[in-house]
Amino acid sequence: MNKRKLRSFALCAMLFALCQSAEAQQPKVPRVGYVFATTSSADSDLLIAIRQGLRELGYVEGRNIALEVRWAEGRYERFPALVAELVHDRVDVLVVATTPIALAAKNATSTIPVVMVAVGDPVESGLVASLARPGGNLTGLSLLNPELHGKRLELLKEVLPRMSRVATLINPGNPIHAVFLKETQAAAQTLALRLQPVEVRGPEDFAKAFAAVASGHAEAIIALDDPLTLGYPTEIVALAAKHQLPTIYGFREFPEVGGLMSYGANRRDMYRRTTVFVDKILKGAKPADLPVEQPTKFEFIINLKAAKQIGLTIPLNVLARADRVIK
Repeated sequence: MNKRKLRSFALCAMLFALCQSAEAQQPKVPRVGYVFATTSSADSDLLIAIRQGLRELGYVEGRNIALEVRWAEGRYERFPALVAELVHDRVDVLVVATTPIALAAKNATSTIPVVMVAVGDPVESGLVASLARPGGNLTGLSLLNPELHGKRLELLKEVLPRMSRVATLINPGNPIHAVFLKETQAAAQTLALRLQPVEVRGPEDFAKAFAAVASGHAEAIIALDDPLTLGYPTEIVALAAKHQLPTIYGFREFPEVGGLMSYGANRRDMYRRTTVFVDKILKGAKPADLPVEQPTKFEFIINLKAAKQIGLTIPLNVLARADRVIK
């Protein structure tokens, strides 16, 4: 009986050792955490672009990579908690969208590699030491937005040559907006325009903001890029139409849902590009040695149906420069 027990025990021990050996031989599946600034319904196409980029690099979700996705729904108060959750879970790489979430990531970890996307000015924001040599654990893609606001105002002025007063929606909770506002004010001064900054801190402020723009007699709006506005494009576009206010946005998502114009980088391309950074980091590259990339192509989109809705005629010379005209 004792011999049988010993043989059974030895057999169990051998099977356990074999199982442990098999598990040890299985490669670890890297986990990549994603914190999106908006909602899954508003930006599901960005996640699709990321998955496409990963497949092109040989990654199959559930087989050799795992994605941990979080959506902040445009709520600034959620940014630190969502980042902290993924840092606590010790993901292998953290991908964060927009300047406020990138700052939350910088404050949360100095060891986990962080890939930024859609940040305004990472050097001015203190996210990296320089674009060429970021230093630290952050790298990624910048929107290069501060230099774009002047161009957006120029386009508004060409569409509305008699315009003298323009409003801009800003979010005081976004630290990069101080830079954006400074650049916009400088561009407005050059174009002899009076600038009316209007604050929005949450979706409940949209209606009040547009009412304030209308009562302030602004003739058009430039909407600064922000997680809040990106999370509610349909609502913002509807308010612009209601108040008959020509508005230019930073991204194509707005004219695609009925906004007048947009000028800026293609976000889908940028999010897809983050997969290249993720791939390099998973293969051993250090974020400190990966230069921050800036967009080299900007797209100008016009929605003629939106123009007709507010009784606006787009000059032919402006239409000719559009990359896409929505009819």
